Amino acid sequence: MVMLEDLLILRKIKEGDIKTFESVFRLYYSPLCLYAFSITGRKDIAEEIVQELFYVLWKDRDKLQILHSVKSYLYGAIRNQSLQYCEHVNVRERYKEHQLNAEEQVPDSTPEEMLEYKELEEVINRTLKKLPQRRQAIFRMHRLEGLKYKEIADTLSLSVKTIEAEMTKTYQELRREIEKYTYVL
Repeated sequence: MVMLEDLLILRKIKEGDIKTFESVFRLYYSPLCLYAFSITGRKDIAEEIVQELFYVLWKDRDKLQILHSVKSYLYGAIRNQSLQYCEHVNVRERYKEHQLNAEEQVPDSTPEEMLEYKELEEVINRTLKKLPQRRQAIFRMHRLEGLKYKEIADTLSLSVKTIEAEMTKTYQELRREIEKYTYVL
């Protein structure tokens, strides 16, 4: 249940009262940084997460909806962002490990096969970099992070159909570029 004081704070922030916003910032900034640090283990990342939260809070203040206390809202948001950062780091580590494993497996191939593999990998990476930002993000979330379409849709506030359409376009583009590459060979 939202307390009366929290409702007043929320209303003032929504109305653009910078003094109220600054007082909330001063009150919670340090404790939120400590909380984010306890999750991420990195002071710089913790500060960045908290600063980003307050930036978005002010920027989107007119859309702000708090169902509980301001404090629980802030701590919940910091927890989610910190965990998302940690997951991103884990995915990056898994990707690096996957790349290392893939490189270790390649030496069994002939030099010609290794060259073809590297060229094909370059074609794929170049094609992915040419994709629109959103499509790149969706592809990364699905193929590298292993998220399901529904999870991606929820994360990006899009419909599952949109995610499916974007992935279809990505696969078509990759297929076209790979076919061009294999045709040249």
